[in-house]
Amino acid sequence: MSLDSQQALNEIKRGCEELLIEAELLEKLKSGRPLRIKAGFDPTAPDLHLGHTVLLNKMRHFQELGHQVIFLIGDFTGMIGDPSGKNTTRPPLTREQIADNAKTYAEQVFKILKPEQTEVRFNSEWMEQLGAAGMLKLAASHTVARMLERDDFDKRFKGNQPIAIHEFLYPLMQGYDSVALKSDVELGGTDQKFNLLMGRELQKQHGQSPQVVLMMPLLEGLDGVNKMSKSLGNYIGINEPANEIFGKVMSISDELMWRWYDLLSFRPISEIAGLKQEVAGGRNPRDIKVMLAQELVARFHGQAAAEGALAEFEARFQRGALPEDMPELTIAVEAAGAGLLNVLKQAGLVTSSKEGVRMIEQGGVKIDGEKVSDKSLTLSKGVTVVLQVGKHKFARVTLD
Repeated sequence: MSLDSQQALNEIKRGCEELLIEAELLEKLKSGRPLRIKAGFDPTAPDLHLGHTVLLNKMRHFQELGHQVIFLIGDFTGMIGDPSGKNTTRPPLTREQIADNAKTYAEQVFKILKPEQTEVRFNSEWMEQLGAAGMLKLAASHTVARMLERDDFDKRFKGNQPIAIHEFLYPLMQGYDSVALKSDVELGGTDQKFNLLMGRELQKQHGQSPQVVLMMPLLEGLDGVNKMSKSLGNYIGINEPANEIFGKVMSISDELMWRWYDLLSFRPISEIAGLKQEVAGGRNPRDIKVMLAQELVARFHGQAAAEGALAEFEARFQRGALPEDMPELTIAVEAAGAGLLNVLKQAGLVTSSKEGVRMIEQGGVKIDGEKVSDKSLTLSKGVTVVLQVGKHKFARVTLD
């Protein structure tokens, strides 16, 4: 194996959780032809966050190595909903919801992928042509016992949790996507192993060379513990404002920073190793975190926005300056004024009084730059104050 092949393999394996089967991938790479790299995304929500980009980044790595990637939008399978890792049947989406979400996906992915090396495909293209007879034939290719080998199905079955018949079809249809696309490699998360291997089996049944399966880990969110998720609020959306992305990246722990470098950065492995040596030698890890924040902001908003976000961050957090784009609003109050918690809610800085109390107790609420500790504080009618909650939320509020 040449040095170039070794370097290519190292780049492909970077951040990878499991690669099946490595020897087969080497043979495909040695062929010298551009490989067809598939990754499927069910458009179940309209926006992508950094967790989604782990697979997109790996697709970009393949493009840098000269391969063709297929961004597969599961508009047909999305109406079922992938049951992987779920303990209940997912509610189906309508065609209209799928179409709206799919449109935003297609617009967002080219912030990472190269358009000239990307096919955007929809699996309704072949699934609708399959018809009832074709679907029955596909369903006959595997047994219920085989499906129950999948961990989440097995747990639901043993726990007397219902499994709808159509959920068994999902991994079969995902596998059939690989047949229709003649994919050489399929990417997915670690929770997708059963579905990804199904593609290999169905390709063999159709006389195709089986795809290699490359599984990527699930990205930890801002809390450094749980998987990045909009429902947990620990995410960074790729369409968020540049300053928000920059500030949130700067808020992560130093330990999580290296994990994000491995899974999100396009910097060479050797360069990241050098940065780790610099930190071990005494360099402030904050400097390295700034580089990551700038890289991610530049990817989604451009280099000028990255430079502006850095300047804004330094002004706000190093010199105590206020953000230029701070919202200003007027709140009508009684003659006696208004309680701070109520004002924070009306200003949109907290979602509830409970959150407001928690933020005050944690020292995360400031009025005109001064921390507030009194949860029962009343603000007088006629005053204008700058309220701050946490590191990123500001508002100039006039009580009228």
